[in-house]
Amino acid sequence: MFLLHQLDHTVKKLKGQIANALTIINLGFGAFAILFILQNELRLGLLFIMIAALCDRLDGAAARRFNSTSDFGKQLDSLSDIISFGVAPALLIYQAVLFSFGLPGMFSAIFFIACGAIRLARFNITESNGYFVGLPITAAGCILTLQLFLVPHVPNFVFLLTTLFLSVLMISTFTVRKM
Repeated sequence: MFLLHQLDHTVKKLKGQIANALTIINLGFGAFAILFILQNELRLGLLFIMIAALCDRLDGAAARRFNSTSDFGKQLDSLSDIISFGVAPALLIYQAVLFSFGLPGMFSAIFFIACGAIRLARFNITESNGYFVGLPITAAGCILTLQLFLVPHVPNFVFLLTTLFLSVLMISTFTVRKM
């Protein structure tokens, strides 16, 4: 009987770690994206950012499904998100287009990362009550990333403006209902 109780307890603990494991996988794909972007493999970087987004979606679902939400998981998720949806997309769009603007291009990429960090910090210390305040970094990062397909068709200044606009949206105070 004791053994069954211990086994049941162990299974429950493992279920509780599924969300954190998915968060670490998100982080890994974000890191892989950065490494491929640095090698000028921008499409692979884009692919890895999109896979990270899928893992980010799944980690929250797993945490709710197994009733394993925690402050630790929330912090870990934000630290992973700044890599996968802040640094990686900013570096991707910088490598693709923003480098051509010199210092303003650098500034806009760094501003995107900084606004993402502010957005995540605010998210971690406030109650959401079913709403996101400001554009979630995952959405902003994916929008920024998917612009890669527009590079040959849109003037470069549009990417600079879009990067700045998405940055401001992340730190704005409008609300979006969580799905």
